[in-house]
Amino acid sequence: MLTGILAGLAAGALWGLVFVAPDLAPGLTAVDLAAGRFACYGLAALLAMGLARGPQRWPTSRQLGAALGLSLLGFSGYYLLLVLAIRDAGVEVPTLVIGTIPVWVMLLGKPQGLLWRKLLPGLLLTVAGVVLMAGAQPHGGEHLMPAGAVYWRGIGFAVLAMLSWTAFAVWNAAWLKRHPDVSVTEWTNWLGIGAGLAAVALWAVLGSESKVLLALDGRANAAMVCIATGVGSTWLATVLWSVASRRLSASLCGQLIVSETLFALLYAFVVQGHWPQPMQVLASGVFVVGIVASIRAHR
Repeated sequence: MLTGILAGLAAGALWGLVFVAPDLAPGLTAVDLAAGRFACYGLAALLAMGLARGPQRWPTSRQLGAALGLSLLGFSGYYLLLVLAIRDAGVEVPTLVIGTIPVWVMLLGKPQGLLWRKLLPGLLLTVAGVVLMAGAQPHGGEHLMPAGAVYWRGIGFAVLAMLSWTAFAVWNAAWLKRHPDVSVTEWTNWLGIGAGLAAVALWAVLGSESKVLLALDGRANAAMVCIATGVGSTWLATVLWSVASRRLSASLCGQLIVSETLFALLYAFVVQGHWPQPMQVLASGVFVVGIVASIRAHR
Protein backbone atom coordinates (compact mmCIF):
# COMPACT_ATOMS: atom_id res chain seq x y z
CA MET A 1 0.00 0.00 0.00
CA LEU A 2 2.84 2.42 0.82
CA THR A 3 4.33 1.90 -2.63
CA GLY A 4 0.98 2.64 -4.23
CA ILE A 5 0.47 5.80 -2.18
CA LEU A 6 3.95 7.10 -2.99
CA ALA A 7 3.45 6.31 -6.68
CA GLY A 8 0.11 8.14 -6.70
CA LEU A 9 1.56 11.19 -4.97
CA ALA A 10 4.52 11.21 -7.35
CA ALA A 11 2.15 11.08 -10.32
CA GLY A 12 0.22 14.03 -8.88
CA ALA A 13 3.45 15.99 -8.44
CA LEU A 14 4.39 15.34 -12.07
CA TRP A 15 0.92 16.22 -13.34
CA GLY A 16 1.02 19.49 -11.41
CA LEU A 17 3.98 20.68 -13.46
CA VAL A 18 1.87 21.06 -16.60
CA PHE A 19 -0.06 23.92 -14.99
CA VAL A 20 3.03 26.14 -14.89
CA ALA A 21 4.45 25.01 -18.25
CA PRO A 22 2.96 28.05 -20.09
CA ASP A 23 4.86 30.36 -17.71
CA LEU A 24 8.09 28.42 -18.18
CA ALA A 25 7.84 28.50 -22.00
CA PRO A 26 6.17 31.85 -22.78
CA GLY A 27 7.36 31.86 -26.39
CA LEU A 28 5.22 28.84 -27.30
CA THR A 29 1.58 29.08 -28.28
CA ALA A 30 -0.98 26.78 -26.67
CA VAL A 31 -0.94 24.54 -29.75
CA ASP A 32 2.86 24.40 -29.89
CA LEU A 33 3.09 23.53 -26.20
CA ALA A 34 0.48 20.77 -26.42
CA ALA A 35 1.98 19.36 -29.63
CA GLY A 36 5.52 19.46 -28.23
CA ARG A 37 4.54 17.73 -25.01
CA PHE A 38 2.73 14.83 -26.65
CA ALA A 39 5.20 14.44 -29.46
CA CYS A 40 7.78 13.87 -26.72
CA TYR A 41 5.40 11.42 -25.04
CA GLY A 42 5.12 9.50 -28.31
CA LEU A 43 8.90 9.41 -28.71
CA ALA A 44 9.29 8.24 -25.11
CA ALA A 45 6.77 5.44 -25.75
CA LEU A 46 8.61 4.31 -28.88
CA LEU A 47 11.92 4.42 -27.01
CA ALA A 48 10.47 2.38 -24.14
CA MET A 49 9.21 -0.23 -26.58
CA GLY A 50 12.57 -0.35 -28.32
CA LEU A 51 14.56 -0.75 -25.10
CA ALA A 52 12.24 -3.32 -23.51
CA ARG A 53 13.46 -6.87 -23.26
CA GLY A 54 11.91 -9.42 -25.57
CA PRO A 55 9.71 -8.90 -28.61
CA GLN A 56 7.21 -6.05 -28.39
CA ARG A 57 3.60 -6.48 -29.40
CA TRP A 58 2.26 -3.73 -31.64
CA PRO A 59 -1.42 -2.73 -31.51
CA THR A 60 -3.91 -3.93 -34.08
CA SER A 61 -5.75 -1.36 -36.20
CA ARG A 62 -8.72 -1.41 -33.78
CA GLN A 63 -6.48 -1.09 -30.75
CA LEU A 64 -4.60 1.77 -32.37
CA GLY A 65 -7.91 3.46 -33.19
CA ALA A 66 -8.98 3.16 -29.56
CA ALA A 67 -5.62 4.52 -28.44
CA LEU A 68 -5.92 7.47 -30.84
CA GLY A 69 -9.41 8.34 -29.64
CA LEU A 70 -8.65 8.00 -25.95
CA SER A 71 -5.32 9.81 -26.25
CA LEU A 72 -7.17 12.72 -27.86
CA LEU A 73 -9.58 12.88 -24.92
CA GLY A 74 -7.05 12.31 -22.17
CA PHE A 75 -3.88 13.85 -23.58
CA SER A 76 -3.64 16.03 -26.69
CA GLY A 77 -7.15 17.51 -26.74
CA TYR A 78 -7.38 17.77 -22.97
CA TYR A 79 -4.04 19.52 -22.57
CA LEU A 80 -4.73 21.95 -25.40
CA LEU A 81 -7.96 22.97 -23.66
CA LEU A 82 -6.09 23.26 -20.35
CA VAL A 83 -3.37 25.49 -21.82
CA LEU A 84 -6.01 27.71 -23.40
CA ALA A 85 -7.79 27.91 -20.03
CA ILE A 86 -4.60 28.92 -18.23
CA ARG A 87 -3.84 31.50 -20.91
CA ASP A 88 -7.23 33.18 -20.50
CA ALA A 89 -8.05 32.66 -16.81
CA GLY A 90 -4.71 32.22 -15.04
CA VAL A 91 -3.63 29.12 -13.11
CA GLU A 92 -5.69 28.99 -9.94
CA VAL A 93 -9.28 28.57 -11.17
CA PRO A 94 -8.52 26.10 -14.00
CA THR A 95 -6.52 24.11 -11.44
CA LEU A 96 -9.53 23.92 -9.17
CA VAL A 97 -11.93 23.07 -12.00
CA ILE A 98 -9.67 20.25 -13.17
CA GLY A 99 -9.40 19.13 -9.56
CA THR A 100 -13.10 18.24 -9.52
CA ILE A 101 -12.50 15.36 -11.95
CA PRO A 102 -12.49 12.72 -9.17
CA VAL A 103 -15.99 13.79 -8.15
CA TRP A 104 -17.39 13.52 -11.67
CA VAL A 105 -15.74 10.15 -12.24
CA MET A 106 -17.21 8.98 -8.95
CA LEU A 107 -20.69 10.21 -9.86
CA LEU A 108 -20.61 8.51 -13.27
CA GLY A 109 -19.31 5.29 -11.74
CA LYS A 110 -21.48 5.29 -8.61
CA PRO A 111 -21.91 1.72 -7.40
CA GLN A 112 -25.38 0.33 -6.84
CA GLY A 113 -26.54 0.68 -3.27
CA LEU A 114 -24.76 3.96 -2.61
CA LEU A 115 -27.34 6.66 -1.90
CA TRP A 116 -27.08 9.90 -3.86
CA ARG A 117 -27.67 11.97 -0.71
CA LYS A 118 -24.40 10.67 0.71
CA LEU A 119 -22.52 12.17 -2.26
CA LEU A 120 -24.17 15.60 -2.06
CA PRO A 121 -22.06 17.11 0.80
CA GLY A 122 -18.78 16.40 -0.97
CA LEU A 123 -20.06 17.75 -4.27
CA LEU A 124 -21.34 20.97 -2.67
CA LEU A 125 -18.06 21.51 -0.82
CA THR A 126 -16.09 21.07 -4.02
CA VAL A 127 -18.28 23.59 -5.86
CA ALA A 128 -17.91 25.99 -2.92
CA GLY A 129 -14.12 25.69 -3.15
CA VAL A 130 -14.17 26.57 -6.85
CA VAL A 131 -16.42 29.58 -6.16
CA LEU A 132 -14.13 30.81 -3.37
CA MET A 133 -11.08 30.50 -5.61
CA ALA A 134 -12.84 32.30 -8.45
CA GLY A 135 -13.69 35.14 -6.06
CA ALA A 136 -10.11 35.50 -4.80
CA GLN A 137 -8.00 38.41 -6.03
CA PRO A 138 -4.48 37.05 -6.52
CA HIS A 139 -1.41 39.25 -6.55
CA GLY A 140 0.32 39.69 -9.84
CA GLY A 141 -2.12 41.59 -12.03
CA GLU A 142 -4.16 40.65 -15.03
CA HIS A 143 -2.04 37.68 -16.01
CA LEU A 144 -3.31 35.72 -13.04
CA MET A 145 -6.95 36.84 -13.09
CA PRO A 146 -8.02 38.43 -16.36
CA ALA A 147 -11.33 40.26 -16.41
CA GLY A 148 -14.37 40.14 -18.61
CA ALA A 149 -15.10 37.85 -21.55
CA VAL A 150 -11.51 36.56 -21.81
CA TYR A 151 -11.60 35.30 -18.23
CA TRP A 152 -14.93 33.51 -18.66
CA ARG A 153 -13.76 32.06 -21.96
CA GLY A 154 -10.88 30.54 -20.02
CA ILE A 155 -13.30 29.09 -17.48
CA GLY A 156 -15.22 27.56 -20.40
CA PHE A 157 -12.03 25.96 -21.71
CA ALA A 158 -11.32 24.61 -18.21
CA VAL A 159 -14.78 23.03 -18.01
CA LEU A 160 -14.32 21.43 -21.44
CA ALA A 161 -10.93 20.10 -20.34
CA MET A 162 -12.53 18.64 -17.23
CA LEU A 163 -15.25 16.95 -19.29
CA SER A 164 -12.65 15.61 -21.73
CA TRP A 165 -10.51 13.96 -19.07
CA THR A 166 -13.54 12.66 -17.19
CA ALA A 167 -14.71 10.90 -20.35
CA PHE A 168 -11.19 9.54 -20.84
CA ALA A 169 -11.04 8.18 -17.29
CA VAL A 170 -14.37 6.36 -17.60
CA TRP A 171 -13.87 4.95 -21.10
CA ASN A 172 -10.20 4.10 -20.56
CA ALA A 173 -11.04 2.04 -17.46
CA ALA A 174 -13.80 0.25 -19.39
CA TRP A 175 -11.41 -0.53 -22.27
CA LEU A 176 -8.81 -1.99 -19.94
CA LYS A 177 -11.42 -4.21 -18.28
CA ARG A 178 -12.53 -5.51 -21.67
CA HIS A 179 -8.93 -6.28 -22.71
CA PRO A 180 -7.18 -8.00 -19.79
CA ASP A 181 -4.62 -9.46 -22.19
CA VAL A 182 -3.08 -6.01 -22.74
CA SER A 183 -0.60 -5.05 -20.03
CA VAL A 184 -0.57 -1.61 -18.42
CA THR A 185 2.86 -0.84 -19.90
CA GLU A 186 1.77 -1.85 -23.39
CA TRP A 187 -1.36 0.29 -23.17
CA THR A 188 0.65 3.27 -21.85
CA ASN A 189 2.99 3.03 -24.81
CA TRP A 190 0.13 2.58 -27.29
CA LEU A 191 -1.55 5.66 -25.87
CA GLY A 192 1.77 7.42 -26.34
CA ILE A 193 1.86 6.45 -30.00
CA GLY A 194 -1.68 7.75 -30.43
CA ALA A 195 -0.87 10.97 -28.60
CA GLY A 196 2.28 11.46 -30.66
CA LEU A 197 0.44 11.03 -33.97
CA ALA A 198 -2.30 13.41 -32.83
CA ALA A 199 0.34 15.92 -31.73
CA VAL A 200 2.03 15.90 -35.14
CA ALA A 201 -1.34 16.38 -36.88
CA LEU A 202 -2.27 19.17 -34.48
CA TRP A 203 0.99 21.02 -35.06
CA ALA A 204 0.79 20.56 -38.84
CA VAL A 205 -2.68 22.15 -38.94
CA LEU A 206 -2.59 24.78 -36.19
CA GLY A 207 1.01 25.03 -34.98
CA SER A 208 3.57 27.74 -35.63
CA GLU A 209 5.88 27.47 -38.62
CA SER A 210 9.19 25.75 -37.94
CA LYS A 211 11.14 28.91 -38.82
CA VAL A 212 9.17 30.81 -36.17
CA LEU A 213 9.98 28.20 -33.53
CA LEU A 214 13.66 28.12 -34.48
CA ALA A 215 13.81 31.92 -34.19
CA LEU A 216 12.59 31.93 -30.57
CA ASP A 217 15.04 33.42 -28.11
CA GLY A 218 14.21 30.75 -25.53
CA ARG A 219 13.94 27.80 -27.90
CA ALA A 220 16.24 25.61 -25.81
CA ASN A 221 14.20 26.30 -22.68
CA ALA A 222 10.96 25.68 -24.59
CA ALA A 223 12.32 22.34 -25.81
CA MET A 224 13.24 21.35 -22.24
CA VAL A 225 9.71 22.18 -21.06
CA CYS A 226 8.22 19.98 -23.79
CA ILE A 227 10.58 17.13 -22.92
CA ALA A 228 9.95 17.44 -19.18
CA THR A 229 6.17 17.49 -19.56
CA GLY A 230 6.15 14.81 -22.25
CA VAL A 231 8.46 12.32 -20.58
CA GLY A 232 7.92 13.19 -16.92
CA SER A 233 4.40 14.58 -16.66
CA THR A 234 2.93 12.15 -19.18
CA TRP A 235 4.81 8.90 -19.79
CA LEU A 236 6.31 8.49 -16.32
CA ALA A 237 3.22 9.88 -14.57
CA THR A 238 1.02 7.40 -16.46
CA VAL A 239 3.23 4.52 -15.39
CA LEU A 240 3.20 5.69 -11.77
CA TRP A 241 -0.55 6.15 -11.75
CA SER A 242 -0.97 2.64 -13.17
CA VAL A 243 1.12 1.29 -10.28
CA ALA A 244 -1.11 3.14 -7.80
CA SER A 245 -4.26 1.93 -9.54
CA ARG A 246 -3.13 -1.67 -9.29
CA ARG A 247 -2.11 -1.53 -5.62
CA LEU A 248 -4.84 0.70 -4.15
CA SER A 249 -8.62 0.84 -4.11
CA ALA A 250 -10.36 3.18 -6.53
CA SER A 251 -11.53 5.35 -3.64
CA LEU A 252 -8.02 5.90 -2.32
CA CYS A 253 -6.71 6.59 -5.82
CA GLY A 254 -9.43 9.19 -6.25
CA GLN A 255 -8.29 10.90 -3.07
CA LEU A 256 -4.69 10.94 -4.28
CA ILE A 257 -5.68 12.86 -7.42
CA VAL A 258 -6.03 15.86 -5.08
CA SER A 259 -2.24 15.94 -4.97
CA GLU A 260 -2.22 17.18 -8.59
CA THR A 261 -4.20 20.26 -7.57
CA LEU A 262 -2.13 20.96 -4.49
CA PHE A 263 1.18 20.58 -6.33
CA ALA A 264 -0.08 22.73 -9.22
CA LEU A 265 -1.02 25.54 -6.84
CA LEU A 266 2.32 25.23 -5.06
CA TYR A 267 4.27 25.39 -8.33
CA ALA A 268 2.20 28.38 -9.48
CA PHE A 269 2.93 30.32 -6.32
CA VAL A 270 6.65 29.49 -6.51
CA VAL A 271 7.05 30.27 -10.23
CA GLN A 272 5.02 33.48 -10.08
CA GLY A 273 6.71 34.67 -6.88
CA HIS A 274 3.80 35.13 -4.50
CA TRP A 275 2.01 33.25 -1.74
CA PRO A 276 -1.73 32.54 -1.62
CA GLN A 277 -4.17 34.91 -0.01
CA PRO A 278 -6.30 33.70 2.91
CA MET A 279 -9.30 33.13 0.64
CA GLN A 280 -7.19 30.97 -1.65
CA VAL A 281 -6.02 28.91 1.31
CA LEU A 282 -9.62 28.58 2.48
CA ALA A 283 -10.74 27.59 -1.02
CA SER A 284 -8.04 24.93 -1.22
CA GLY A 285 -9.02 23.56 2.17
CA VAL A 286 -12.71 23.43 1.27
CA PHE A 287 -11.81 21.79 -2.01
CA VAL A 288 -9.76 19.07 -0.32
CA VAL A 289 -12.42 18.47 2.33
CA GLY A 290 -15.01 18.12 -0.42
CA ILE A 291 -12.96 15.50 -2.26
CA VAL A 292 -12.29 13.59 0.95
CA ALA A 293 -15.98 13.70 1.86
CA SER A 294 -16.86 12.34 -1.56
CA ILE A 295 -14.34 9.52 -1.22
CA ARG A 296 -15.62 8.62 2.23
CA ALA A 297 -19.16 8.51 0.93
CA HIS A 298 -18.02 6.30 -1.94
CA ARG A 299 -16.51 3.83 0.50
